[in-house]
Amino acid sequence: MTMSGWKKAARMLAVLLASAPAAAGAQQHTDADARFMQGMIVHHAQALEMTALVPDRASSEGVRLMAERINVSQQDEIALMRRWLRARGADTVALGGHDAHHGHHAPAAADSAGAGHAGMPGMATPEEMARLASLAGAEFDRLFLELMIRHHEGALVMVAELFGTQGAGQASSVYQIASEVDADQRMEIERMRRMLAGSLSGPASQ
Repeated sequence: MTMSGWKKAARMLAVLLASAPAAAGAQQHTDADARFMQGMIVHHAQALEMTALVPDRASSEGVRLMAERINVSQQDEIALMRRWLRARGADTVALGGHDAHHGHHAPAAADSAGAGHAGMPGMATPEEMARLASLAGAEFDRLFLELMIRHHEGALVMVAELFGTQGAGQASSVYQIASEVDADQRMEIERMRRMLAGSLSGPASQ
């Protein structure tokens, strides 16, 4: 099996783990775990807003390929985290006009992507998003990478905060999802930094 095949198989296993309620005697999730999933869904949603700007504005094939990678991985992770929340009766986050599912034991959550932006690590401000949307070509490519690197670094802060919270991140499904988010963000940060340091015209390694 190729490396991409292993990754796809691991992601499928994560989906199965996340969708199943914890077995009797297994480590139970905490409110902090649910808040992490809810917050990361909102965080990922802004990354998708940023990648949606790329096709009409980017001049670098490397930026286009990186945006495609981010788009696929973060859509997958959003679906995974929403499934985890639903399986545990917790609120999901309404994105793109879809209603949230309201559980009986869910902590408070933002009910739209915009409502959860304030104070979230790495998030671009409305002014920065407007600036990005106003650019094209090399200027767009550079600002996209700069904002996305910071955005990814913010996700790493959120994972660290989860694991630094007493009792949180201990359930196997939570640990696996958070670890996958951390690994993906770190790998993409490294690639985007290389692109910024070098030529923005070359393709991003896959």
